[in-house]
Amino acid sequence: MTDEIHRRRSIYLLPNAFTTANLFAGFYAVVQAMNGRFEVAAIAIFLAMVFDSMDGRVARLTNTQSAFGEQYDSLADMISFGMAPALVMYEWSLQGLGRWGWLAAFVYVVGAALRLARFNANIGVVDKQYFQGLPSPAAAALVAGYVWLAVDNKFSLAGGTLSWSAFALTVYAGLAMVSNAPFFSGKSFALGRSVPFWVMLLVVAVFVFVSSDPPVVLFGLFVLYSLSGWLTWLLRVRRARRLGQRLREAGEAPPDEPPPGPPR
Repeated sequence: MTDEIHRRRSIYLLPNAFTTANLFAGFYAVVQAMNGRFEVAAIAIFLAMVFDSMDGRVARLTNTQSAFGEQYDSLADMISFGMAPALVMYEWSLQGLGRWGWLAAFVYVVGAALRLARFNANIGVVDKQYFQGLPSPAAAALVAGYVWLAVDNKFSLAGGTLSWSAFALTVYAGLAMVSNAPFFSGKSFALGRSVPFWVMLLVVAVFVFVSSDPPVVLFGLFVLYSLSGWLTWLLRVRRARRLGQRLREAGEAPPDEPPPGPPR
C-alpha cells in the first residue's frame, strides 16, 4: 500500500518530459503567431499533438503513471490545445471581425476547458473505446490545419469569406468538444502488443501519404474525424430505434422506456 501511494505521489521524468515538450510547442505556437509566422505556429500545434500522444503511452509502458502527471498533462493540454489554437486563429483571421472574432475564439477556449474538465471527472466512467465529444487535440488540429492550409495557398478566398469560414470552423470545434457525440479513441491499440507485418506496411504508407502534402492530408483527415462522431451517433440512434421497434412488435418494453403498468 505504501509503495502504491508513493507511486501516485511521485514525479517521473520521462513521461513528464513529453508533457513539457507538449507545453513548449503550444507556447511556441502563440509566440510565432504574435510574430506573424502562422505556418510555423500551426506546425507547432501538430508537434504538440505528437508529444501529447506519447506521454500517456510512455507512462503506461514504463508503469510510471502518477496523479501529478495526469494533472500536469491536463494543464499542458489546456495551453496547447485550448489557448494556442484560439490565439493563432484570432491573430491570423478572426481579429478583423471585431467582437465576433474574439467571441468565436472564446467559445473555442471555453469548449476546450469544459472538455478537459469533463474528461478528468469521468475518466473512470466513460467508455474507453470512445471519447465523449471531440478530443481537444483533434479540435486543435482542425483549427491549426485550416490555418496551415490557407497560409500554404492551397485555396484562395476573399478576405471576408475567409474570416467568416474561420469563424464557423472555430465555433464548430468549440461546440463539438462539449457535445456528447462518440469519437473513436484509438486506445485499443497497444504499443507493446505484437502486430502482423502488414500493419507496419500500413504505417509506412500513412507516413508517405501524409508527407506527400501535409497541409491538405492532415486537414482532410481531421475533418473526416471531426464528422465521424456524428455519424457514429446517428448509427447508434438508428440502431436503438430499430431495437425498440422490434421489442414493441414482440410486446416487450424497449430498454429506454419503463415497463407498462398493471391493467386498470
